[in-house]
Amino acid sequence: MQSPVQISYHHVSPSAALATVIRMKTAELESFYGRITGCHVTIERPGEHHRKGKGAHYRVRIELTVPGQLLVVGRDAIWTRAHEDAFLAVNEAFHAMRRQLQDYVRRMRGDVKTHKGPPRGRVLRVFRKEGYGFLQSTDGRELYFNGASVLNDAFDRLKPGDEVRFAEEQGEKGPQASTVERLGCKGHHATEPNATRG
Repeated sequence: MQSPVQISYHHVSPSAALATVIRMKTAELESFYGRITGCHVTIERPGEHHRKGKGAHYRVRIELTVPGQLLVVGRDAIWTRAHEDAFLAVNEAFHAMRRQLQDYVRRMRGDVKTHKGPPRGRVLRVFRKEGYGFLQSTDGRELYFNGASVLNDAFDRLKPGDEVRFAEEQGEKGPQASTVERLGCKGHHATEPNATRG
């Protein structure tokens, strides 16, 4: 790797043991794919007003720089699952990053067929009150989208599992979906009972 692993702590005391695990996990990623150029890991423990239940909860964000792309795990604190155990949070985040890296390598090797036309995906989560959601592209990445970017005023009708077509653009926090279009949901209606339960 061109630069050493960067580790940041937000509302968390630096931990030598945790740093050792992070460096070991990063080395495992690098042994799988030797062209990683940078890795930045952030360990966060949200403030009291973000906590649910008792005990400290940890969130982990990983930014992995590879040729032509930035792979990110834990893009949004609301979406990222929190753990009471910092080591468990780190392990889960690196497991998710390894999957992203494997997908990236397959795309680079041409194992994943490219589709003509706008990319497609499926809705993963919708936060109606907050006005945004997440979708999963056909190559396995999770992308943020703003409710205002959903065509035909269809944001309020979106539910997990719906197929969408979208454009990808670079947002402030990395790639995100825009111009999201809900595709042929025959037989589904906005008034369908329990439509948003997944």
